[in-house]
Formats: sequence, C-alpha cells, structure tokens
Amino acid sequence: FRAFLRGGSHFPNYSIKEYILRRARDGFREGASETEPAKVAGLVAHAREELAVMKRQSVVYGLYERPIHNILEVEAAAKKHGQAA
Repeated sequence: FRAFLRGGSHFPNYSIKEYILRRARDGFREGASETEPAKVAGLVAHAREELAVMKRQSVVYGLYERPIHNILEVEAAAKKHGQAA
C-alpha cells in the first residue's frame, strides 16, 4: 500500500496523483476483508502488476511533463514556498 502512495507522488499532474491515491485506497479497502489464501495471493499479484504499470507510467509522464501546471499545483507550490498564488 505504501508503495502505491509513494509511487503516486511521482506523477507531475495533481489530478493523476489524486486518482492513483484514490484507486489505491479503494482497492486495498475492498481486499482488506478477504481471508481466503488463494484470493489474497491473487490480489497481491494483481497489486504488484498494477504497481509496475504505475512506475512505468510515472516515467512516461515525467518525460512529457507540461511546463504550465493547473491552478491546484500552482497554489500548492506557492504555499510550500510561503508565497501568495
């Protein structure tokens, strides 16, 4: 789960970051109640595959990052550096 959260933070786009985090939370909540070992192993294997896809996509999005960000990213950066947006 933590790997998904860390991986999501590597995306340059705020919307994609939030989508990844939401999907990770929802996916792990759905599988949290599973107790059958075979199904748990299948869920873990699927999560590993999804994590690998996310890492590859992170690299691709980083290569084609836009120089102009959306307003949420501009405001977040301004707050981080103590400036007004």
